Amino acid sequence: MAIQPRSASALKSHARPALPVIRAPRIGSKAVRTLIFKTVAYALLITASIAMLIPFVWLVSTSLKLTGREFSYPPQFIPRPVVWHNYPEVLFGAAKIAILLRNSIIVSSLSVTGALLSSSLVAFGFARIRFPGKDFWFMVVLSTMMLPSIVTIIPRFILFRNLKWLDTWLPLFVPSFFGGGAFNIFVLRQFFMTIPYDYDEAAKMDGASNLSIWLRIALPLARPALATVAVLTFMGEWGSFMDPLIYITTYKKQMVGVGLALFRGMTYSQWNLMMAGAAIQVIPVLVVFFAAQQYIIRGIVMTGLAGR
Repeated sequence: MAIQPRSASALKSHARPALPVIRAPRIGSKAVRTLIFKTVAYALLITASIAMLIPFVWLVSTSLKLTGREFSYPPQFIPRPVVWHNYPEVLFGAAKIAILLRNSIIVSSLSVTGALLSSSLVAFGFARIRFPGKDFWFMVVLSTMMLPSIVTIIPRFILFRNLKWLDTWLPLFVPSFFGGGAFNIFVLRQFFMTIPYDYDEAAKMDGASNLSIWLRIALPLARPALATVAVLTFMGEWGSFMDPLIYITTYKKQMVGVGLALFRGMTYSQWNLMMAGAAIQVIPVLVVFFAAQQYIIRGIVMTGLAGR
């Protein structure tokens, strides 16, 4: 029996399906330009990060070196030998940095507490309570940010001298209980304005006062913004230099920032000990920042500061 040849249509039906043609993106396409832009941006960011880390690496490395080897050439980022006793010498030696660290922790904690309480209360009033001239007084508060702190040094010194607060910690943390700073008020006000007013109305229907709403509703919801204010206030107070230098005269009552500056004269510029003290001063700031990093980012995003 003769085999009939298949038709052309039958041959096409049994043929393999054609593979899709993959075209390489053109050099000038948007996807390639975006890829090049991201690559260059990440490379610049990584380079900048490494450049910013070099001073910190040098600080830690110098703090572990012997006296006289701080500026050896070529530089040794891994000291040989590693000298750990520089840190106990700074903490408990002639400089007694441990006492100054205790003082800074106490004063910074009191300042953070005062700033959180007072600035949140003022911000709640500007954000949630209606009263005549509210916008005007808020602009007055913000205008104080343009006033340099150096201008108020003499009036504040005369005030604290008349109050007999000199050589005490009171000038360092008591002002934080009276407003908490214009920037902190601004940050918290922006956050409080994002809270729906339905919460306030429901609380007032249950007989809650404005103070109760602030304490029981606004503060628990504002934890990201409060964490942002707390970290910024702590960093500012921890590294404060001018106010402790002006108001504190007894060394045992001094803060760690001033103590490290005075430490240079005590040790005849022993850079390894000075860098050990500086490394100790940086540790609490890093711990606080990384512990509250998530809250800081949320607070900045929710208050709208990221887009300004």
